[in-house]
Amino acid sequence: MATAKKKYRVLLAGSGDKIFDYISEILPRSGYEPILRAGDAGEVRRMLLDSPVDIVIINTPLSDDFGVELALDLAESSMGVLLLVKNELYDQVCYKTEDSGVLTLGKPMTRQGFYSAVKLLTAMTARLSKMEKANRTLQEKMADIRVVNRAKWLLIEHHHMKEQDAHYFIEKQAMDTRLSRREVAENIIRTYDL
Repeated sequence: MATAKKKYRVLLAGSGDKIFDYISEILPRSGYEPILRAGDAGEVRRMLLDSPVDIVIINTPLSDDFGVELALDLAESSMGVLLLVKNELYDQVCYKTEDSGVLTLGKPMTRQGFYSAVKLLTAMTARLSKMEKANRTLQEKMADIRVVNRAKWLLIEHHHMKEQDAHYFIEKQAMDTRLSRREVAENIIRTYDL
């Protein structure tokens, strides 16, 4: 059974119905929906507080900011950022943004060029999302290990156990009580660590 392909939420920053209609026509609804719209950088920031998106497309210049600072700020998160700039500014803008992971595309652009850039950004966003998930899992495992180790040292200190015995004690308690090792360790810490 095939799993349903993820739909990417897109936010287009920029004024003008023409560019919104153009982009909405190019991006297939099967992969990109909804396509939200914001008129300026301030509105983008407000919208993202309430409704996170996967991809932000910034059609420069915006009315309250050219768009480069907004792109750099947004690139700090896991969302993909595509910056559309006039061809004569392309090299200058790329120099400022490419090290931050912002994808820049010169205007005017072809439909195929734009679609290819969005697909590249989609792939990059999906990969970054997987890496963030793996990082969170590793962080949680490290936190579990720290808590269990703290509990083991408390058992060693208060019950004069060997480290191997303290480890076995926590493992056995976890099995007997059907709790995770971390939950058992947290109970031990609460008991002895005043």
